[in-house]
Amino acid sequence: MEIQDLAKRINGKLVGNDDFFSIDGFTGKFTFLNDAHTGDIVIRHWINSRGIEMAFNKNIACLITQTPKDGAIEMAEKLNFPLIITDKVELANAYALSHTIRKYSPNSTNVVITGTNGKSTTSHLIYHILNNAGYHVLTNTDSESEFNTLIDPMVSKLIYDEIVANGDLDFLVIEVSEVQGWLGKLMENHAALMSDAVNPKVGVITNIAMDHIGLVNSIEDVFNEINEVPNAIGDGICILNHDDDLVMKLNAKNPFYTSMSELNEDNVVFFNEDSIVYNGQKIFAIDDLPFKSSHFIQNILSAVGACISLGIDMDDIVNGVKSYKALDRRFSKLNDEPLIYDDFAHNPDGIRSTILETLKFLPPNQKMHVACAIRGSRGVEINKLNVEALVDAMTDDIELSLSSSKDVVNDLNHVEDEEREVFFDILNMNGIEYVHYDNLRDCLTDVYKKADKKDIILLIGAQGMDPAESILRDII
Repeated sequence: MEIQDLAKRINGKLVGNDDFFSIDGFTGKFTFLNDAHTGDIVIRHWINSRGIEMAFNKNIACLITQTPKDGAIEMAEKLNFPLIITDKVELANAYALSHTIRKYSPNSTNVVITGTNGKSTTSHLIYHILNNAGYHVLTNTDSESEFNTLIDPMVSKLIYDEIVANGDLDFLVIEVSEVQGWLGKLMENHAALMSDAVNPKVGVITNIAMDHIGLVNSIEDVFNEINEVPNAIGDGICILNHDDDLVMKLNAKNPFYTSMSELNEDNVVFFNEDSIVYNGQKIFAIDDLPFKSSHFIQNILSAVGACISLGIDMDDIVNGVKSYKALDRRFSKLNDEPLIYDDFAHNPDGIRSTILETLKFLPPNQKMHVACAIRGSRGVEINKLNVEALVDAMTDDIELSLSSSKDVVNDLNHVEDEEREVFFDILNMNGIEYVHYDNLRDCLTDVYKKADKKDIILLIGAQGMDPAESILRDII
């Protein structure tokens, strides 16, 4: 790779030096500044003069950034160090991903998964089916969703490190955020850009719903961000949720449909009340499934459809699904008496569907105690939609507790006054009783004390509810 070609491909301007800094050029690894070694390329959203000095001392090949500040350009020129400045750092990360796959994993079969809900479970389930079948497979999905944003070179680094350590990959399973941004600014066309970089044989689009308020402000905005993904998948097979009206508006060249009701079409896997069916054959009875709630079954359908499209043996698919264990906080059962479920329901669709599904398990004349963490530092609008979803799902059987989780969140997830107030206002307007707690520990302690052994406790929310399992372990 020539540095001028790299700069051109990411619409970048080269300052400091017009060639790679290290004597051996570029090693082939894109990474972070702290982890970088001689010949690596570092991608950072911003860099200052101190960062340029660190890169110089590490003898890296070059550094790419979107925002040079505090004398970064002057320091690069002083040290004769190559700094590439691009208007869109996502172009650099997409190129890093594409280059890494082409150079180090040219023979792997690649899968992308995007959509508003169910991405992580679907990705992790596909990964598990393939891994359980004996294939060498890598995914960027993890329980804390740290590696699936693709706004930094983490996935490129993971691929490089895995192949160097363990040899060639058979499959790559890459989760792609349907909407992405940086410092409140939308990275337009992110999902399609990253999907194209992966060069997938199979792509999955789970659904299209509201999330990431501020980056997008309408369902039409979300649709526009996902609309180009089928083009990025190209001649690959596109797994589409037939039950989602907006997904069905997407124009895929080779569609494969999933549905929670019977469909009389080719290339379909569906659920018909007691079993999953493909090509007229029942491949799972409902008792075979690790989870029986409708949104999890939809994730299973997507994963099964993807693996069928990859040509995986049906026995391996069946064994993989039956042996699957969920990611943390994906409707995880934490206790039996009372029954406690913990779910990463953090947007309106997730909140509504998780509550309604959990109510199905509630015995007659018992209570369901919903503990909901308010989303911190995400804005009023997403919290307004979340509390409206809570209102939609509320019944007389539910007791509601809210937490601002001041004792467990950092500054990036602090609940602002207006975010808390919109919850209070809408609940009060609808006559719904609730108790609010500043601290998560106090919330969980009181909810657990109030619950009868035959009741259900449901924990929902994003970062503010993440430590709930460890706190509850102490309480119980």
